[in-house]
Amino acid sequence: MTLDTVTRKLSEVCTDITVGFVGSMSSLFLEKGIPLLRGQNILPGRLDMTNLKFISEETHAKWRKSALSAGDIVIVRVGEPGTATVIPEGMGALNAASLVILRPNKTYVYPYYLMYVLNSPWGKQQIGGRIVGSVQQVFNTKTAASMPIPLPPLPEQLAIAHILGTLDDKIELNRKMNETLEAMARALFTSWFVDFDPVRKKQAGQATGLPPEIDALFPEEFEDSALGEIPKGWRVGNIYEEALYINGAAFRDSDFSKSPAALPIIKIAELKSGVTDSTKFTEQNKGDKYYIDSGDLLFSWSGNPDTSIDVFVWQAGKAVLNQHIFRVVPADGTPKSYLYYKLKSMMPIFTELARNKQTTGLGHVTVQNLRDQKVAIPDARMLAGSGAVLSHYFHRSLHLQREIQSLSKIRDTLLPKLISGELRVKDAERFVEGAL
Repeated sequence: MTLDTVTRKLSEVCTDITVGFVGSMSSLFLEKGIPLLRGQNILPGRLDMTNLKFISEETHAKWRKSALSAGDIVIVRVGEPGTATVIPEGMGALNAASLVILRPNKTYVYPYYLMYVLNSPWGKQQIGGRIVGSVQQVFNTKTAASMPIPLPPLPEQLAIAHILGTLDDKIELNRKMNETLEAMARALFTSWFVDFDPVRKKQAGQATGLPPEIDALFPEEFEDSALGEIPKGWRVGNIYEEALYINGAAFRDSDFSKSPAALPIIKIAELKSGVTDSTKFTEQNKGDKYYIDSGDLLFSWSGNPDTSIDVFVWQAGKAVLNQHIFRVVPADGTPKSYLYYKLKSMMPIFTELARNKQTTGLGHVTVQNLRDQKVAIPDARMLAGSGAVLSHYFHRSLHLQREIQSLSKIRDTLLPKLISGELRVKDAERFVEGAL
């Protein structure tokens, strides 16, 4: 660190460290009212305002210690703890449920700078050492108070936050573009493979509006099936037969290695945040089927139903898959893009199945659940033709995700260099301009 960088405990740079309301809340939820932030609403450096719960003004006033103000930092406390964000200006009344709430003392620390420190690989490592519980992990606020926070002078904190915020702005732009692409692809998939809109239009004598080569893939009528009407020539099957689902391997402490030749072990945390300082590595050969590489489809089938049950595309090179995640290998003739969007479209079903099996906050989707999910399966010609269309969205989305990963890595690399003085602010600004 530079001579003018000091380190203070988290409790010394915050006027308060508390926990949002903990207890039974479901009976208090309303359809509208004061937004209640929970763990699933907190993402690194931003808020996800979907799936919000609401409480009354009266309850909000009663839980005044859990009320949030602009500049407060909230940290996920339970389940997959550690992710932090700042409550921005103009949010109105908010309340927190079982989140760690920090109120930065702005005499010492700029809130956005502190947020970047907490979200950095170093910060996550510090938080990881203050997590208790084996089945349900909880961020321990008592030990959190002793966390060391490096503090350059306030003007430098502001400059560092501005530089990292510039990268985050580009990351957020890419994320929104990716969300748009995903929404377009999923809408297209639903129209073609769930609602069968082109077939319905043809049957009614209407034009589909599709290019001739795509229009020709759809039949002009339906036939009866166990699912009801499906396009003529298609068949009823299940999602399990459209791919090979390979569950990851189990690992013990003795399997872990710090050798440069060791490969990362991929768990839910790595699917969400990539390989970090908290990732375990191994040289153990559990079998070829457990190795994954960039481009592989992965289905997280166990965990918190709202935040962990999902399908991902792995993009960080060769690794080893941990249990509770399937590697999904498309069956012959089934395009990867088609299978990805099909699984994505079925995630609400899988989430509910997992919730119905939920114990201690965790749920799971079984192989039998996959076998039970009856679906309409197109003929080979339709699969091939539609796969080419869906692949456009699929690969464009992957490109944006790779760029997000690259920018995130730059951001996380810059922070310790700027704090230590190894890299000057002006040099970092030029570097970021080049990266953008």
